[in-house]
Amino acid sequence: MGASLSLVSLLDYFARRQFLAAGLRQHSVTLPYPDGGSCCTVHYWASPGEPRLPPLLLIHGFGPRATWQWRCQVGSLSRHFHLIVPDLLGFGGSSCDFSSSPPPSEATQAAALAALLDSVEGLKGKRVAVAGTSYGGFVAYCLARAARPKRVGPVVIASSDLLKTEADHRAFEFLAGERWKSGDELLIPTEPAGMRRLMEMTMYRPPPALMMLDFVLRDFIQKLFTDNREQLIHVLKGITVGTDKFQVTPISQEVLIVWGEHDQFFLVEKPYVIQRSLDGKARVKIIDKTGHCPQIEDPARFNKILKDFLLSAHKPDPVCIKDSSL
Repeated sequence: MGASLSLVSLLDYFARRQFLAAGLRQHSVTLPYPDGGSCCTVHYWASPGEPRLPPLLLIHGFGPRATWQWRCQVGSLSRHFHLIVPDLLGFGGSSCDFSSSPPPSEATQAAALAALLDSVEGLKGKRVAVAGTSYGGFVAYCLARAARPKRVGPVVIASSDLLKTEADHRAFEFLAGERWKSGDELLIPTEPAGMRRLMEMTMYRPPPALMMLDFVLRDFIQKLFTDNREQLIHVLKGITVGTDKFQVTPISQEVLIVWGEHDQFFLVEKPYVIQRSLDGKARVKIIDKTGHCPQIEDPARFNKILKDFLLSAHKPDPVCIKDSSL
C-alpha cells in the first residue's frame, strides 16, 4: 500500500491545478548568481501577458515549493493582481551550483528576485507589491529595503520574525522537544517522528490522521526534503536573521504584518516588537485559530486581509521611470 499510493504526488498535482485554474503559467529564467559564482535558474509562475492589474510578488517560506504554500491564495488574488510566484533558490524548480557559490543569504535571494522582476515581460520598471511568509518574509523585507518605493510598493510580512534572537531560537527548540539536537534538524526531517512533530508545530488544528501515518510521512520526507536535502542545508547556512548581518530599520513602504494567533515558530507577541522597530507605522493583523501558516488554515480571512491592504495601498506607476534598477 505504501509503495503504490503517494499522497504527496496527489497533493502536488492539485496544487499545480489550482495555479493553472488561476490562469498562471510556468516559466524558468537563467540569471547570474547575485554573490558571484555560476548562474542560477529561477522557476516561477506568473499571470500571462503584460500586467493590466497591479503586480504582486508572492514569496514562499522554508519548506515545500511555492505551489504548496500559496495554493489557497492564487485563485482569489489573481482576480485583483498580476501574480508572480517564484521558487526561491534551493527550493522547488529553482537551483544553482551551490558547490561553486556561497550559501544564499536573504539579501541574495532578494537580489535574485529583483533580477527576476526585471526579466519578466512588462514588469521592468513597474511598481510591485510584495508578500512573504516565514523565511519569505525575511526576503521580502530585504527586497523592500534595497529598492526604492517607486519600484517595490506595499509589503506584507506574514509569520516572519525579522527580530529573531538566540533566545527565540532556544524557545523553539524547547517546544520542539529534546529528541532533536537542533531546530534546524526539525526543519529538514529525516524520519516520520520528525515530520510528524514539524506538522504539529506548524498548524493550529491537528493534521488529518491519514497524513500522520508513517508511510505517508516517509513520502513527504522523500519528496519534500530528501531529494534536495543538500540544497536546503546550504540555504540554512546562509540565513542571517538573528545576526549582525540582518539589521531591521524603518522602510518607506507601507507595511502589513500578519500573524497566526497560535504560531509556535514565532510567538504572537513578536509582530508588535517588529511594528515598533518600523517606527510603529506598520499595521498588525492577528488571525485567531491559526498557527504558523494562516494562509492555509484560514485562507478566506488571510486573502481578505491581504486584498484590503494591498488595494488600499496601491498607487499607479508614474508615466515613466527612466532608471528601474533596484
